[in-house]
Amino acid sequence: MAPIRQDRDVVIGSGPNGLTAAIMLARAGRRVTVYEAEEQIGGGTRSMELTLPGFVHDLCSAVHPMAISSPCFDQFPLAAHGLEWIQPDAPLAHPLDDGPAAMLERSVDATARNLGGNGHDARAWQRLMEPLAGRWADLRRDVLAAPRLPHHPLLMARFGLHALRSARSLAYGLFREERARALWAGLAAHSVMPLEAPASAAIGLALGAAGHAVGWPIPRGGSQRIAEALAGYFRSLGGEIVPATRVDSLPEAPLVLCDVSPRQLVAMAGDRLPEGYRAAMTRYRYGPGVFKMDFALDGPIPWRAQECLRAATVHLGGTFDEIAAWEANFVGRPFVLLAQPSLFDSMRAPAGKHTVWAYCHVPNGSAADMSSAIESQIERFAPGFGERVLARSIMTPADVESHNANLAGGDIAGGANDLRQLFLRPGPRLYSTPLRGVFLCSSSTPPGGGVHGMCGYHAAKMALSRWKRS
Repeated sequence: MAPIRQDRDVVIGSGPNGLTAAIMLARAGRRVTVYEAEEQIGGGTRSMELTLPGFVHDLCSAVHPMAISSPCFDQFPLAAHGLEWIQPDAPLAHPLDDGPAAMLERSVDATARNLGGNGHDARAWQRLMEPLAGRWADLRRDVLAAPRLPHHPLLMARFGLHALRSARSLAYGLFREERARALWAGLAAHSVMPLEAPASAAIGLALGAAGHAVGWPIPRGGSQRIAEALAGYFRSLGGEIVPATRVDSLPEAPLVLCDVSPRQLVAMAGDRLPEGYRAAMTRYRYGPGVFKMDFALDGPIPWRAQECLRAATVHLGGTFDEIAAWEANFVGRPFVLLAQPSLFDSMRAPAGKHTVWAYCHVPNGSAADMSSAIESQIERFAPGFGERVLARSIMTPADVESHNANLAGGDIAGGANDLRQLFLRPGPRLYSTPLRGVFLCSSSTPPGGGVHGMCGYHAAKMALSRWKRS
């Protein structure tokens, strides 16, 4: 590795948070270099041909309600640097064993009708989601903020009233029928928490409100386009990016922002960290991992419920209790999160062919082979799926971490999302460290996982503020 120049700020890692932090520093007039360990920039927003030539698969993230909701991405001219969003007809489909799929529609009222017309659950969905979706432009700024007093306290209080509940408590407290409970379970399971855990409702509420307000879009050409747009804007500000350069120790530089996990920070800092802080970072807890599969198909997925073809995202888990059993103890059939982007983006596969992205949660670092279970779960709702598979790619939690060292044990959320780590992550210092000029900006800081750049945004603002004061 070439010596790191000491006259420029350094950002370690080129994921969305690292690139956002770099942009914020460059916009403040600073000279900034981003170092990326992998040959391809992007971290969790990379795309590549994982199965066959011409089939473009997203390596990690695929569908992006938080990216299109991001208050900092709003400030960046990403469209001018090639980012184009595609909105599927419906944000989400949740097929059941019989009858039509439960659908999350852009319209709250249309979703309510799908859940039972003017019945109890329809009205309950409207009461739950209308106030949040209707003011999502305000709510997202507080949901994706650093810990502080909210700008919209009454709105946040309404959100928090339900967000701090367990997903099970909300499901069985508000809904009477399985369609609504199942749709809700799939949303809440994105928390990567047992659905009985306090605050497991929070992420489900945010994703549901975002789906109604701004959709669950995909980037044309693949998630790599998000990284490329951020990188293009950063370079237009005078920034430089050095790929294929792993940083093994913290460099001497005016400011160092680390888009890395606490485990990596400890390894890079060595004995420079005070013992108490080092111990706290070592105790930081990671959540479940993922077992991921990508498929090249010779046609679209043959869903039994045809309305699933209207959505890029499909949740495969059946009932609330089935999903809850898997997320709590990994028993039964896996809850599978599936994306079918080529239905809406012709750049993803050759004409007439399709790509599929799917994963399930597993214990952190698990070596279990979930490929048969995932394919069986898809076949459950799409008989004949296996006959359309041309090729498949399998990624265990270890493979996931090998592609991106931030994803410890396959944890794509940057750390366990329990009540304490949901707010004070990785500890009370949040973005700052005991080392002068060194800050954390990864998804192990607030507001946590997802492609939104806000961890990098808040870390860079803190770094700039501290630099000016010093």
